[in-house]
Amino acid sequence: MKISGYHPFKSREAKEKYLKFYDARAKEWPVPSETKIVNTSFGKTLVRISGPKNAQPLVLQHGIGSNSLMWLTHIIALSKDYRIYAVDNIYDCGRSIYTRAPNNSNDFVNWLDELFNALGLENNINLVGMSYGGWLTSQYALQFPKRLNKIVLIAPSATIQPISSRFTIRAVLSVIHEYFLRSFLHWTFEDFKKKDEEEMEKVTDTFVLASKCFKSKRRIASKVIGDNELKSIKVPVLFLVGENEKIYSAGKALQRINNVAPQIKTEIIPNAGHDLLFVQTEMCDNKILEFLDG
Repeated sequence: MKISGYHPFKSREAKEKYLKFYDARAKEWPVPSETKIVNTSFGKTLVRISGPKNAQPLVLQHGIGSNSLMWLTHIIALSKDYRIYAVDNIYDCGRSIYTRAPNNSNDFVNWLDELFNALGLENNINLVGMSYGGWLTSQYALQFPKRLNKIVLIAPSATIQPISSRFTIRAVLSVIHEYFLRSFLHWTFEDFKKKDEEEMEKVTDTFVLASKCFKSKRRIASKVIGDNELKSIKVPVLFLVGENEKIYSAGKALQRINNVAPQIKTEIIPNAGHDLLFVQTEMCDNKILEFLDG
């Protein structure tokens, strides 16, 4: 593909504006860290590394339209006993630069496997994914289970239940104009708005800025895992979902897991929806660590 000097941004001005914001935000990372730029066949991937050097690896995958800085309020708790690798997805809104666009879920899985190899991670990897990152985590677990110790799926996109038509329609409209994007985020982060409207608006602003600065991309749609595949997952799994989840019904998701794959541990987070990591930060961190430590 043809790469401009400001790729994957819309312009040089857009690149400068976004990276200035990104770098200022990165300075708020509250624990010592280092960043690595890792070469893969899909491009350069930024990884933000924190935690004890000899500790068990814990890889964090963010949701769509975001980056590794999504974990900023979680890193103190998660990095205490784990070596954290917070990734800027190769095809999303961070400092990673794709040179080959993924065409399907296998491409994402292969990119992630290349990344693990380049980082020197062998087996016994813990993998945590939020939303779209949760779906990618599930796809990796299906193909490379022997490399994993445990995985956490945080409100994964599709994966367990089809995405609701209401969510899909709002998501499609959100790419048309800033008004629809803000409306979509206000609806999706409804519990966060009730708890702290000022902080919720700051998060909304980061998504809006990314939408204005990055070139549009053809997204690979997340899909529901079939019953046989879901049953076949032997890696220990924690499924976290807010009781007010907007992507799909939390109750129906848990019902399917209990019926099809009861080996998967499930937890419903109260008074939260798709914003559970913002609204119930400490509770989510505790659930994740209890599962990993156990």
